[in-house]
Amino acid sequence: MAMKRQDEAGPSGRVTVLRGTRLVPLLDGSQDGMARRRQPWKGVVLERHMVRPGEIPEHEHPTLCLHLQLTGGADFEWWQDGKNAVERTEPGSLIVIPPGTRDRLRWQGSSERLILSIESEGLAEIAGQLGTRDVPEIRGTWSGQDAGLRLLLAEMGREAGESWPLGALYADLLALGLQSNLLRNHATQPMALPGPKGGMSLARLRRAMEYMSAHLAEDIGLEAIAAAMGVSASHFAHEFRSSTGATPYQYLLQQRLERAKSLLRTTRLPVQNVGALTGFPYAANFVRAFRQRFGVTPEVWRREFGL
Repeated sequence: MAMKRQDEAGPSGRVTVLRGTRLVPLLDGSQDGMARRRQPWKGVVLERHMVRPGEIPEHEHPTLCLHLQLTGGADFEWWQDGKNAVERTEPGSLIVIPPGTRDRLRWQGSSERLILSIESEGLAEIAGQLGTRDVPEIRGTWSGQDAGLRLLLAEMGREAGESWPLGALYADLLALGLQSNLLRNHATQPMALPGPKGGMSLARLRRAMEYMSAHLAEDIGLEAIAAAMGVSASHFAHEFRSSTGATPYQYLLQQRLERAKSLLRTTRLPVQNVGALTGFPYAANFVRAFRQRFGVTPEVWRREFGL
């Protein structure tokens, strides 16, 4: 299952909470801008913040909210449902806040954090595919450890910070992996999700995608990619498709056309040169592939969206 694209990260493009009757950003102030960029997943909003000492007034979370602590180690205090505690955390610590939670926080020191919200529709879609109508409730924690969840969040943060260089397919797989992890390991009634069959590890998949992205301008074939991965062409093609649902060619084509859009938008290079720089040595093939994917020719797209 691939997550659909959206033009905005959410209704507000921010991780939001209810304060009184108003929907407001969870955190004001400094963030690195990733949430203001077009995010490639649906129902997921990701922000990176440097959190300073201070208090967040009482608020309610309309969506599932996750924090991954990147730096810092100071205490923070929370209030929820008449309970109160001080937590001592460290880089790698996770906060998981289920939707409907009302809480108040006081940060006693500075920390850098990835903060992510997930709407229920994505979790419901995965659960529905397994024959479950109700979305399992996710357990909350104010100081948790989960190496798999930490890896997925950190990888999403890295991709977002670099404007998703490996494309929407990889971003979709990360979001899907995150949602599956939550249903498998953090639900009050954990779901036994089927594991991947014959697919690649996340690190190996990233390596393959990075290799293809680095050679977009070349007439690169399946044999060359497979050789770089140390496997046969047939084995690589099977692994890649099992992991992504797409063939290596489909991924290469997607990345080439996205790179072409970037060049058309930000440079005044002739269309023929843009095609050559993105793996289309013949202009006619470039124009045909671009029009099939985006519905217009490169020239028309540039007039509408370029410099």
